[in-house]
Amino acid sequence: MPNKVEEFNSYRSRMNDKILAENNKLIKRIFNLDTNAYMAGALDVKTKELLGLVASAVLRCDDCVKYHLESSKNEGATKEEVMETLGIATLVGGTIVVPHLRRAFEFWEELENLDA
Repeated sequence: MPNKVEEFNSYRSRMNDKILAENNKLIKRIFNLDTNAYMAGALDVKTKELLGLVASAVLRCDDCVKYHLESSKNEGATKEEVMETLGIATLVGGTIVVPHLRRAFEFWEELENLDA
């Protein structure tokens, strides 16, 4: 039985493939811009992913939160760094972010379990 991380990644990949197969120029450019924005530059990739995590939590996008959690972990972010990042997101976004904080914490635990 797939775990939450595998389910999320499978769905995301499958749907991205379908969307990009439609060959919509605007959508392809947005996807490309997103990809390029998170490449190393003046800021390293891990920092950019943690910034993406803050923005995603504040904007209350659970899919984006999951994506940036996994990307942050892949870039070497520690649980302490992620929790501090989510703390800032909750401070900036207010208590309405708390449900997303809960789901983010749960997804992070799933990511950690992949290493176990």
